[in-house]
Amino acid sequence: MTTRRLVLPGPGPTGHDTARLCARLARLYEGGATAVECDAGAVTAPDLAAVEVLARLRLTARGRPLRGTGAGPPRRALLHLVGLVELLGEPGEREPPDGVQE
Repeated sequence: MTTRRLVLPGPGPTGHDTARLCARLARLYEGGATAVECDAGAVTAPDLAAVEVLARLRLTARGRPLRGTGAGPPRRALLHLVGLVELLGEPGEREPPDGVQE
């Protein structure tokens, strides 16, 4: 498995970064990456523009492995709020953790 890294710019990606980051992600997969880690460590001001970038990256991945790393509590809370928590490898609202019954 070849895992590559895509670093989001800080203090937060903007709508202007979307096309560039999506193109970079597509090139990583085309270049043989079987999984990509999206490093959000530099994102200190998460906002809806950052959420849009992550959502577009998720669409660009087209079901291929894409996992977020470096997300602090404010970023995690925002991803939970907008339903993109699966980028962190955490169960979403509709998927209970292992061993938990609804």
